[in-house]
Amino acid sequence: MSLYATLEEAVDAAREEFLEKIAETSSDDESPSVSQFTLQKYIMQDGDAMWEAEFSAEEGEETEGLSFLSGEAAQAIFDDDFDKQELLEEWQDENTLYEWDEGEYLLEPPLDTEEGAAAAEEWDDEDEFPGRED
Repeated sequence: MSLYATLEEAVDAAREEFLEKIAETSSDDESPSVSQFTLQKYIMQDGDAMWEAEFSAEEGEETEGLSFLSGEAAQAIFDDDFDKQELLEEWQDENTLYEWDEGEYLLEPPLDTEEGAAAAEEWDDEDEFPGRED
């Protein structure tokens, strides 16, 4: 698993890795066709956000990240024809993974640290609905 500090770095690395994989398995000179783009956001114990991205030639290939975009949308990301801000807006925060221990990630922040407790409190605040009484 390779994590990157920015979304752009993750996409660039995923593009390079995909091109290397295609070069090993294909002798065609055609431009590569991407069917699936997977993406995962991680919040590390120190609070840093990290990204992991991957391109696949076929939909449904097993990957570590979430299948984020497919078809023409995935190809547009691969072709570097996308708006980073739009992509970030499409990311759903509930899919973010939080580092609990080195190499262990869960869908909620650890509560035994000050950073984790603060993140969990923010998370709970976001889940509250207006007008709901507990």
